[in-house]
Amino acid sequence: MIKNVLSDIGGVGLYGVISISLFFAVFIGMLLWVFAMKKSFAQKMSTLPLNDGEKKSDQKGTTHE
Repeated sequence: MIKNVLSDIGGVGLYGVISISLFFAVFIGMLLWVFAMKKSFAQKMSTLPLNDGEKKSDQKGTTHE
């Protein structure tokens, strides 16, 4: 069924080329951004979700940071 739908669309091969080109452009852009990023910024961002400024404790009183 999918072959029938795709065969009715003119230039369907072009969509594949555009989508893979867009994927690789975004992928290469992200790689360049990651390698150009400063180490201090990466370290700060890596602890951001865990660092809310509060020490939490469980029911036994053990603190977790």
